[in-house]
Amino acid sequence: MPVDKKLRPVDKKLRPADKKSSENDEIRNAGLKVTLPRVKILQILETSKQRHLSAEDVYKVLLEAGDDVGLATVYRVLTQFESAGLVERHNFDGGHSVFELDRGEHHDHMVCIKTGKVIEFHNEKIEELQKQIAEEHGYELTEHSLVLYVKPK
Repeated sequence: MPVDKKLRPVDKKLRPADKKSSENDEIRNAGLKVTLPRVKILQILETSKQRHLSAEDVYKVLLEAGDDVGLATVYRVLTQFESAGLVERHNFDGGHSVFELDRGEHHDHMVCIKTGKVIEFHNEKIEELQKQIAEEHGYELTEHSLVLYVKPK
């Protein structure tokens, strides 16, 4: 006999549907199944004051919240998010990968070599100069990534 899913007892702690529907929609629209680890990791990325987080940073936030999600799961989910276009992975010199939500707006980065702090910026003059340089060499600029390594004065 089929069981009516509406009548089955459900542990509310484990129901991703109880989370914000915007995260669920984002995950679904990216072609991924909505799972509790995916929802929690996406919420961390969306609510963190720090825009560039390593897998270890995400894992620490989950641990502090008492969530039982392993580091391997965090890596796997972040890689799935990258493949689905939800996040961008950056491999800055001197360390591990960091992830940021892909919101579709282009920006470049500065990385402080003393602290590892990542600063985002956009400069239209730099953007135009890069296009001009590509054209002078007979090319059309299709995409670029600019990272400036800086130190405090």
